[in-house]
Amino acid sequence: MSIYKPSIPCIDLNLFMHGSAKEKSAFVQDLGNAFETIGFVAVKNHLLSDELTQKLYESARTFFQLTSETKQQYEIEGLHGQRGYTSFGKEHAKGHTSGDLKEFWHFGQDVPYEVVVERNDYPQNILVKEVPEFNTAGLEAYMHLEKTGVYLLRAIALYLGLDEFYFDAKVEYGQSILRPIHYGPILGEPIEAVRAAAHEDINLITLLIGASADGLEVLNKKEEWIKVTALPEQLICNVGDMLQRLTNNKLKSTTHRVVNPPRQQWDTSRYSIPFFMHPRSNMSLACLPSCINPENQKQYEDCTAGQFLNERLSEIGLKK
Repeated sequence: MSIYKPSIPCIDLNLFMHGSAKEKSAFVQDLGNAFETIGFVAVKNHLLSDELTQKLYESARTFFQLTSETKQQYEIEGLHGQRGYTSFGKEHAKGHTSGDLKEFWHFGQDVPYEVVVERNDYPQNILVKEVPEFNTAGLEAYMHLEKTGVYLLRAIALYLGLDEFYFDAKVEYGQSILRPIHYGPILGEPIEAVRAAAHEDINLITLLIGASADGLEVLNKKEEWIKVTALPEQLICNVGDMLQRLTNNKLKSTTHRVVNPPRQQWDTSRYSIPFFMHPRSNMSLACLPSCINPENQKQYEDCTAGQFLNERLSEIGLKK
């Protein structure tokens, strides 16, 4: 397949948050059209500062450069990778058996004790004593990305003909995850493993904070792989499987992958930090009635976000 590099649509979140009614409406249409075509969009003027982004990347590099023995102290059995460290090769894409060539860390939701939730869904965040700035930058970035995601979901709700605040209560104290990832140097000839095999995300939407190197590719409707690179001041946002189910395939969860670099760059690392926006586990993913019609019959059985998440965690090797 030929690979080429088009520009992906870029939208200005400030127009939705502070623009005129006309500008807000145009933003909603641009976002929805992007999600119905390529499935990815670049977002500028989001709520994460360049300074905090730099601090998070620098501290993530410092953490991943610790010894394997030190990092493995933070890989806690029984958490299924939902907090703390996950070592190389533990996760694989759905339908694959080879582990991806990556290690990663998970920051999750901190829920105040007065908030009523299913406590088993929210393990405590694990803190790295060797790199305290990793903890502070990660948890602060989580907060700003979650707020950014709420605005984007409000725009999606309007695009779908729903009340603007349809998603607000469903994602408040949701099970979102911030995942700093290290794709390490490739030390031997991979038989079939790549840095991240072709997959779709599990969640509602994903916000990607750039990356330290190229490698991300998106599969378009012509079955062609497109290179995607975020500019420093942009986030890349895409639809996940939960939103695809909810909209009965109106908004498609786009297949993407992270390919290995050219052989002459095998000795280099790649860092990437996505934020996976999840709702609370009791949110229904039953297809919206407005997305079901004679031309598009209901495609999915009813389930909750929690049920779907547990199923997918098993399929990618994080939960037995």
